[in-house]
Amino acid sequence: MIRKTEILILILLPFVLFAQDDARFKIARVKYNGGGDWYNDPSAEVNLLKFVAQNTNIKTNPKYEFVDLSTGNIFAYPFLFITGHGNIIFSDIEAKKLRAYLEAGGFLYVDDDYGLDKAFRREMKKVFPEKDLVELPFSYGLYNCMFDFRNGPPKTHEHDKNPPRGYGLFVDKRLCVYYTFECNPSDGWADPEVHKDPPEKREEALRFGTNIIVWALMN
Repeated sequence: MIRKTEILILILLPFVLFAQDDARFKIARVKYNGGGDWYNDPSAEVNLLKFVAQNTNIKTNPKYEFVDLSTGNIFAYPFLFITGHGNIIFSDIEAKKLRAYLEAGGFLYVDDDYGLDKAFRREMKKVFPEKDLVELPFSYGLYNCMFDFRNGPPKTHEHDKNPPRGYGLFVDKRLCVYYTFECNPSDGWADPEVHKDPPEKREEALRFGTNIIVWALMN
C-alpha cells in the first residue's frame, strides 16, 4: 500500500467520535423532503465502501444506511451522501442541524444525478447563507490524494456534452461539502447490471469515490 494510505488509520481516529456502535468508517444516505429520489441506487455506497477497504487500510462498514435530517442522528456518521434527480427541501431545523454537523467536522458529498442542481444550491443557502460553492481547481488535493485525476472529476455518464465540474464549500479552510455536477460518478458505484457501465468506467468511478473519502479523512 502506498505511503499516503499508511497514515489513514491515525487520521480516522477523530471520526470515531461520530460513531456510536462501530469504529469502522461508514456512509449515511440523506433522506430529504421535496419529492426527489434520494433513495436511488442503494448498492452504490456498499460497493464503494468495499472498494475502499480493498484498496486502502481504512476499515469500512459496507452497508446501505440512510438517515433522516429531521429525526435521525447524523452525528453517528462521519460522511453523508446526497444524490437524486429532482427537488430537495431542507426545513429551517434541518438546515441548522446540517450546519452544526458540518461545523463539527462532518463531511457531505453531493452528486447531482441530473436534475438536482438548482434545488441543492438553493437549499445550501439555507445552511450557509454567507457562503458560496466554489469550483475547485484540478490541482486541488482531492484530485490526487490517492488516485490521479489530473483533469478533475471523471464523467461517468454522458447525459450531455457539458464538462464535469467539482465544487466545494469550506468551513475554516476545511472542505466540508463536495459537490459533483455534470459527471455523476456515484452511478458508477452501483452494481454492474444497474447502469451497465463498462468495467473501466466503474473502476474509474470507484477510484474517484475513494479519493473523496480519503480527502475527507485527511482534512
